[in-house]
Amino acid sequence: MPGTAEAASALRDARLARFAALAAAVHVLEAGLPSPVPGIKPGLANIVTLIVLLRHGWRAAVVVTLLRVVLSGLVLGTLFAPTFWLSLAGGLAAVAALGLGALGRRAGGWLAPGPVGLSVLAACAHIQAQFWLAWSWFIPHPGLLGLLPLLQGAALAAGLLTGLLAARILEAMQRKAAALPAGSPGGILPP
Repeated sequence: MPGTAEAASALRDARLARFAALAAAVHVLEAGLPSPVPGIKPGLANIVTLIVLLRHGWRAAVVVTLLRVVLSGLVLGTLFAPTFWLSLAGGLAAVAALGLGALGRRAGGWLAPGPVGLSVLAACAHIQAQFWLAWSWFIPHPGLLGLLPLLQGAALAAGLLTGLLAARILEAMQRKAAALPAGSPGGILPP
């Protein structure tokens, strides 16, 4: 059938757009939360990226991440501002780390991280990319190095939190999918 491939592609694009919109909404909401240390947030939008990676693959996670960064930049008014570049660097580093983690999952054995391990890996890569971009472009001061352990510790905690939440959401999605009759719509999160 000539229209089947186009329909599948349109369905996939719509699914990724919904995931990106959800991730951007979470990112925008999180931007409004107060933080005891400037720049440290839990990264709850990364839950969406992790779910996309585990359900739809690495390329889909990259698309969702890029769309989230651009959409969030537009909504928050930070598109092409320093925070946009920091978000983009962190997002790209995180999906690169997720790609490496996904390769480990394919290899199996002790290299097979679950959602929590993948999330910690991505969070640590995210903060490293942001730190080194801030160091090289904005604040090339030796005093900034003193913040790196605090930032890395926050990334570890955020990665654990988002990984645990993603694992719970994935389990709930699997239970719900198993309980639904074949062909039923899946609710607010795309399949």
